[in-house]
Amino acid sequence: MLIVQRRIPPQPAFDAELALPFEQRQKSRLRTTVSGGEEIGLFLERGAVLRGGEFLRADDGRVVRVVAADEDLFEVRCTDPGALARAAYHLGNRHTPVEVGAGWLRIGADEVLAGMLHGLGATVTALRAPFEPEAGAYGAGRHSHAGDAKHAGVIHDFIARAPGGA
Repeated sequence: MLIVQRRIPPQPAFDAELALPFEQRQKSRLRTTVSGGEEIGLFLERGAVLRGGEFLRADDGRVVRVVAADEDLFEVRCTDPGALARAAYHLGNRHTPVEVGAGWLRIGADEVLAGMLHGLGATVTALRAPFEPEAGAYGAGRHSHAGDAKHAGVIHDFIARAPGGA
C-alpha cells in the first residue's frame, strides 16, 4: 500500500494517478486505490481540500497526481447577473459547495436544490464533470478569531465589559 503524508509542488512526471470526487478530496484520512488498482492511504494535514492537478509524495518516494473525478453535477445559468447572484446567495445560505464560472454556477446534483433554483427562474442542466467548488471566504476552513477558541462552536470571542457598558 502506498502511504502518503505530504503534498509537493507540481512535478513533470508522476508514478500514479488518484482520481477522487470532491467529497473524498475533502478527507485528510482516506483509504482507496490509485488508477492502477494499488491501495493508497492518505494521512494529510486536516482542513485542506485536495484539488485536481495537485501532487503528493508517497513515503517510498513515488509521486501521485490528484485528478478531480467526473461526478454528477447541475449547472445553473440565469438570464442576467443579478439573478445569478441571487441563486448564488441562496445556495450559499444553505452552505452548499458551489463552483463559480463565467456566467454559471455548478453544484452537486440535488433535486431539492434544483427545484429551489427553478423557482428563482434559473435554468438547471445536468452534466458530468470534475467539481472544483470555491474554498470559502476563509480559505479552506482555516480562519481564526482573536485568541484561541475555548471549545468547538465558538463563533466570536467576546470581552468582558464593565458595568454600565463602558
